[in-house]
Amino acid sequence: MNSHVRLIVLQFFIVLIVFIAQNLFAAEEYSLEDLYRIALERSEQVGISEQNLIIAKRGKDKALSFLLPSVSAFGEYMQYSEENDVSTGAGSFIIQPKSSSSWGVSIGQSFSLGGKEITNFRISQKAIESSEYDLYTIREAYILRVAESFYDVLQASKAVEIAQENVKRLTKYRDDARIRLQVGEVTKTALLRAEAELSGAQSELIRTENVLNLAQAVLARVVGIEGDFSLKEATNTEGPSTGDTFYSDELEPLSSLKAEAMRERSELKSNHIQKLIAEEQVRYAKGAYWPTFSVEGGYIKRDEDPSSSFFNDESIYGMLRLGFPLFEGGLRKAEVREAEARKKQADLTYSDLQKKINIEVEGAYLVLKTQRGTLKSLEDQLKFARENYDAVSRQFTYGLADSIDVIDANTLLLESERQINRAQYNYKLFLLALKRATGTLLKTVVSKQ
Repeated sequence: MNSHVRLIVLQFFIVLIVFIAQNLFAAEEYSLEDLYRIALERSEQVGISEQNLIIAKRGKDKALSFLLPSVSAFGEYMQYSEENDVSTGAGSFIIQPKSSSSWGVSIGQSFSLGGKEITNFRISQKAIESSEYDLYTIREAYILRVAESFYDVLQASKAVEIAQENVKRLTKYRDDARIRLQVGEVTKTALLRAEAELSGAQSELIRTENVLNLAQAVLARVVGIEGDFSLKEATNTEGPSTGDTFYSDELEPLSSLKAEAMRERSELKSNHIQKLIAEEQVRYAKGAYWPTFSVEGGYIKRDEDPSSSFFNDESIYGMLRLGFPLFEGGLRKAEVREAEARKKQADLTYSDLQKKINIEVEGAYLVLKTQRGTLKSLEDQLKFARENYDAVSRQFTYGLADSIDVIDANTLLLESERQINRAQYNYKLFLLALKRATGTLLKTVVSKQ
């Protein structure tokens, strides 16, 4: 193998190593749907709520155990210090044997004639439903938090781009001012003003980069990801961008959105179940006024050494018992009144939550309506500001405008870019917030996955 071939082979391996390294260490790219999925899998808050659901299911198992009979077995052995007997005219009788043993099994069931055990079982079933809706609420609120962090990163990233473009524009303005100073068309103050504006823009660029780094750290913490990553914004993301007319579409009527929230909000469903549980708890407390009925049956086997002629070595028994507390210091009455107060409290909580949800939906609706109403004017403002800056910049280059005109035009363009950046991403987030207010956000996310 000559040197030329060896060089080609070496170059091939170098390219191959670089390609592998780039693929191994490339930053992971995530879409918003990817982040939803990862966050729901790794979130501690969602995990805690899932454990609450498991606890509620085990509570149902416990409630069911009170409806089933209990079976128990026992065994014992006793060794005495000495044997005692007594002699009579009829013979000798064992008073205390040397040892004795016994074993047996029993089955029994105890229940209230007021049906407290059945009521408790129904409460445990409703508690599972309530926990499921609570889990849904936690998941829905969490994905909205993920979306907020996602759009914070995108907005901060766009802000960095805007700041970089601002630095480029001011650098060109500074260079133009320096040229015009050299030919004597402007004074040195124009160059100093340009240098000051450029320095401020560079400081702003550093600040926006730090904001971006913080937003990325927050997103990584919320979702539970590590290492370098980048975000992928879907091209069909719902919401307007420059040139879109999506914001001209009509929103659903507010009354329809409120009605949808009353049907779909998981918090409202959970509170409705809490109302039903409170009603059951009143029945459970009143069940204490009813007597308790118990039934038990069993088998016992005994053995003694030595045993007397009258010793009974086995027994089979059955027992029925009816118990009723005559006086307990007013405990039952206090428990019933407490349960009735909790029922009233649940009714008031449900009514208050309905009002809060209506206000939340109306607030999200008005914010979204306001935001979409301003987007068109902001886009027009950005268009005019960009055309104005381009014209003033050219005029300054040819000596037809002064430095104040350039600074004002750049400031207007910079503020327009910042406003449209905030407005576009806020609009997308407000769309999700409205879906969250109506209780359809998680359903929408799951349907897309």
